[in-house]
Amino acid sequence: MYEDCPNLLKDFLFYMETIKGRSRNTVYAYYKDLRLFFRFLKIHRKLTDQTDLQMIPIDDVTLDLIQTVTLSDVYEFLHFLSQTSQANTRARKVSCLRGFFKYLYNNGKIKENPIESLELPSPKKALPKYLNLEECLELLNHVDGPFRERDYCMITLFLNCGMRLSELVGINFSDIKLSEDQESRILLRGKGNKERIVYLNDACITALQDYIRFRNTHFQNAVKLDKDALFLSRTGRRIGARQVERVIENALKSSGLSGMGYSTHKLRHTAATMMYQHGNVDIRVLQEILGHTNLGTTQIYTHVSSEQMKHAVNTTPLSKMKPRKGGGKEENHGKNKED
Repeated sequence: MYEDCPNLLKDFLFYMETIKGRSRNTVYAYYKDLRLFFRFLKIHRKLTDQTDLQMIPIDDVTLDLIQTVTLSDVYEFLHFLSQTSQANTRARKVSCLRGFFKYLYNNGKIKENPIESLELPSPKKALPKYLNLEECLELLNHVDGPFRERDYCMITLFLNCGMRLSELVGINFSDIKLSEDQESRILLRGKGNKERIVYLNDACITALQDYIRFRNTHFQNAVKLDKDALFLSRTGRRIGARQVERVIENALKSSGLSGMGYSTHKLRHTAATMMYQHGNVDIRVLQEILGHTNLGTTQIYTHVSSEQMKHAVNTTPLSKMKPRKGGGKEENHGKNKED
């Protein structure tokens, strides 16, 4: 996967995956960020005649070159990124560079960390986009097709459990525990292969039972049945992430919700928002349900809706007060002050 990487970069990437427990997707993002930085550095230092970033190799990057990197080089890189990237993207790339140079310094590869004082760009704090209750019902009511039971079950789990796409496609049969004592639950494997338990409500239980019946009858004659995987493609193999995305896209289109910025990941946002706004869920409980490492990541779901704000204003103790007719002090009407 990292054939064009020098050994020093490969060591860092393997360290992040095996020791720090970062997911493979996250580590691949680190690889692309570091590759872009060193491609830029070679142009900035005039170490290549190539002007197309995509064509510049980095397998010749040495420790000697890395040791010459300065804070000014990184500022130049950020200026370059600012022309095409948003603050969130720049912040992620800075975080990657900080981690890389900290790793080199801690392992004695460099004597000083040139970007130790580099601050992360302030990302724009945008509220997560999510479906409202009526849109959720429309989405569920328009699931159709030969794999309706499967597709309905997947959407139900997204909207009720707030799981990630990678977590849903990775569910095995043995991860599901259905019972009649409100202890039905599912084992999810999140980022860095961290496991967590999420309890299932009645809607999830019913959808799972319907799908499992469908699975047992529809795929019983499959040639290469993936017996471990819960959700299967039409060929009997574990369903892929892209296929799940297509299922969601088709359901959004059928329910008239396409073109509104909704996606598979927005269903996770929807579940989190529903739990916080309507379930009176403590923020730390929500953190556990979503599998967030940092509480700060979960706090974005503490936004309030306009209806909640209207309700808050309309239910204060003074919300029904009206001015006294006449607007001034009560008239004496001929009575003296002693009356």
